[in-house]
Amino acid sequence: MALLDNQTENQYYNNLTLLGGYQFTSLDDIINQFMTVYIGEDKLISKASRTDVGFHAQRGLAEMSFDTFKSIKGIELVVPPALAITLPQDYVNYTKVSWVDSAGIKHLIYPIAKTSNPRSVKQTADGEIGFDITGSATENSESTTWANYKAGTPPETQDNYQNDTYWPLDGSRYGLDPQHAQANGSFYIDSTSGKIHFSSNISGKTVILDYISDSLGTPAEMRVHKFAEEAMYKWISHAILSGKSNIPEYQVNRLKRERFAAVRTAKLRLSNLKLEELTQILRGKSKQIKH
Repeated sequence: MALLDNQTENQYYNNLTLLGGYQFTSLDDIINQFMTVYIGEDKLISKASRTDVGFHAQRGLAEMSFDTFKSIKGIELVVPPALAITLPQDYVNYTKVSWVDSAGIKHLIYPIAKTSNPRSVKQTADGEIGFDITGSATENSESTTWANYKAGTPPETQDNYQNDTYWPLDGSRYGLDPQHAQANGSFYIDSTSGKIHFSSNISGKTVILDYISDSLGTPAEMRVHKFAEEAMYKWISHAILSGKSNIPEYQVNRLKRERFAAVRTAKLRLSNLKLEELTQILRGKSKQIKH
């Protein structure tokens, strides 16, 4: 999905409310229900402001978005000749980067660790760093490291396929670096410039960046799957009481255990495992093992 402006994105999530949106509960509803059920005289929390509840609700939403909720987004882009794409505004971390072939099938692109895009400063003939009138080091337009990386031809390309076999020199590539033993290209994330850089064999291809968001980008996407509502309530309860003074330690520890159990249950529910699908997959695996 292409990047959307705020108005278009809000409309997009409003449409989701009508189309399959019943599976979600808005964060505002979570806060309202928590204020009604959990806070008051003779209740779990005797007193707490809506500001505190809202803060911990947003923190819980962000934290659980990373490994519990289905908060993975996908953006499809064409890699330009410059071989660099700006990361989405709400990007936190990637889960998968792949290019798409003519059949719409994803091919995984692997990260490469042995390169970067460092600051390149200008030097005098004696090797001294050059400075401008403000005392700052003068920089080149791009680093030599990045220029060499994007200009280089990856050693493993799709031209090495012969008779549906990727290894034309099978058994003769001793000492091969595993991260280069593939034909799909490579990438690395430059956090300083907020860009993702690709190897030269990805130029012009359509790539899909699957990434994790903290679900706090817009008010419309601040919502919780109904499988995880109880986990949110337990998260907020523990966060509020653990920050108060004169709360018995056993009560805080009990809520911590309940939060852990609720989050674990939410993960299992959201894993979306289906017996029939697992059976089909395992049936295929067993056939491969027999052969």
